[in-house]
Amino acid sequence: MDLYEFYSGRSFDAYKELGAHVVKEISGKNRRKVVVGVDFITYAPNAESVSVTGEFNGWGETQMERCYDGGFFKCFVPGAKVGQMYKYKIYQRDGRCVDHCDPYGFGMELRPAFASVIRDMDAYSFGDGRWMKSRDERKGSPLNIYEMHLGSWHCKPVYDESGRQLTPEEVIEADRVSEGWYTYREIAPLLVEYLKEQGYNYVEFMPLSEHPCDESWGYQNTGFFSPTARYGTADDLKFLIDTLHKNGIGAIMDYVPVHFALDGYGLAKYDGTTLYEHPSDDVGYSEWGSKNFIHSKGEVQTFLKSAANYWLTEYHFDGLRMDAISRIIYWMGDESRGVNDRAVEFIKGLNQGLKDRHPSCILCAEDSTDYKGTTKEVKYGGLGFDYKWDMGWMNDTLNFFRTLPFCRGDQYHKLSFSMMYFYNERYLLPLSHDEVVHGKATIAQKMAGSYEEKFPNAKALYAYMYAHPGKKLNFMGNEIAQLREWDEKREQDWDLLKYPNHDSFNRYIKDLNKLYMKEAALSEWDDDPHGFDWILCGKEQDVVYIFQRVVNDNKIVVVLNLSGNTYKDYHFRYGEGNSMKVLMNTDWNKYGGSTKDTMKSIKGEAGDFGFDLPALSAMYLKPVD
Repeated sequence: MDLYEFYSGRSFDAYKELGAHVVKEISGKNRRKVVVGVDFITYAPNAESVSVTGEFNGWGETQMERCYDGGFFKCFVPGAKVGQMYKYKIYQRDGRCVDHCDPYGFGMELRPAFASVIRDMDAYSFGDGRWMKSRDERKGSPLNIYEMHLGSWHCKPVYDESGRQLTPEEVIEADRVSEGWYTYREIAPLLVEYLKEQGYNYVEFMPLSEHPCDESWGYQNTGFFSPTARYGTADDLKFLIDTLHKNGIGAIMDYVPVHFALDGYGLAKYDGTTLYEHPSDDVGYSEWGSKNFIHSKGEVQTFLKSAANYWLTEYHFDGLRMDAISRIIYWMGDESRGVNDRAVEFIKGLNQGLKDRHPSCILCAEDSTDYKGTTKEVKYGGLGFDYKWDMGWMNDTLNFFRTLPFCRGDQYHKLSFSMMYFYNERYLLPLSHDEVVHGKATIAQKMAGSYEEKFPNAKALYAYMYAHPGKKLNFMGNEIAQLREWDEKREQDWDLLKYPNHDSFNRYIKDLNKLYMKEAALSEWDDDPHGFDWILCGKEQDVVYIFQRVVNDNKIVVVLNLSGNTYKDYHFRYGEGNSMKVLMNTDWNKYGGSTKDTMKSIKGEAGDFGFDLPALSAMYLKPVD
């Protein structure tokens, strides 16, 4: 253990020594490595004493000895095996004894139990070498992310004693939700098939680290190094990531470096003192009722840096989306309280260290502030993220589409404003889980108008989103026009696809995804101002927008009519050409519109193009000559 690295917050691999590590010896004629016991080590500098208790000692106590500088406790337990459970008994200086899970433990029991589980992190052999070697080649390529909560995407059927399948409501009422969870291994082939069919090239999992409360969705952790037992073991999760990679799909995990669960068996008062949390209640508790990390302490920095590196190294995740970064930049996320300088330096060090070790990894910040340099490299004074969620774009866009079409003239510039600041950072456009919960309504529900009117609005929304510069993220259920707010206890309403409006909408989303992946003009120059040009941006009363996306000589012209009016023979000027190919029209028959699918080109004369523009429609056009 390099104590200087540990205490200075520079260590990214403390998990290789702390926690429970199997000890192997070579045995037999075949020279196989056999587990002979387990080394346990934990950091508890203010504890009076520490013991380990588990299945290997009949839940008795094996005394741990102080080691290194006296702040650590260690012991070797011969005969302890992979898969066995254990806890640490922390004897505090006030005389109390509290059982804790292992902060660096590689596995945990399913809630509400909380024992840690011994795992052999070398047992699984990945087969994704080709993917891992080629990750650099995908930098700057389309990034089309499907965000999901693993437990409520698809669920297994649950039956009563007579063999009748229970409804989702009955499953919840009977408290049998966990019976419907697919394991990491079971869901792997289902997810691969779906992502390929739908046209997504990355999946982002809401936090998969262990958490005690289903309703926290994984954002209040107790096991920062433990894949949640809800869906299986460490090897099971590795199998899922391996399977995704073998099929050309990247995997990003949501990581929470801001706060942790209050539960007394976790990090809270781990050694009887505020070891990981702020000692002051003023900044010690988050708005979510959890405890905030004290990012100024080196050992806390080491813990969080090691956890981030662990998921990228041991599980081959391709990136991390980091939650609530505004709460790190500013004290309690409040700009009026000023910048938390030590926490900002922690984030810089975290991102730079991850990039040094994993140059091709993707680091995304959920940051709703206007802090400058979130996506600037650390060496130039930035925070070092690859992308920042564009929350301003998301809010303006959704507010616009909530507005009735005949009243959108006054809201016109909400859709053009983003291009005033867009090139200050590298942005990702999110329509995430946060927008479909807590009374906010689903994306489809947010659309103005009647049930029938919501679909052309939603199609136009996504046409605008996918043509706008920036990488894309779409939460599960959005692709089928889900009409019920997301609930972590039940799967998406897949039966909606039996209805024509939802089926045609999903057909449209699939085609849009595949067009986005195919056409370089829609993504390759996202961060280059030369990749976007306004052609028409001032028709407030028409509520018509025309712009182009460009990469080298490849151009796509985007026409949006977001009004409630159909315009006959609508004209605009573009170059000197006479023809454009129609790549996409949201009003095509096959998407539930009124325009014939055979309308695949429009004619012009010396750069003057005129055509009918249906209400609430969008077209992608490619100049031919």
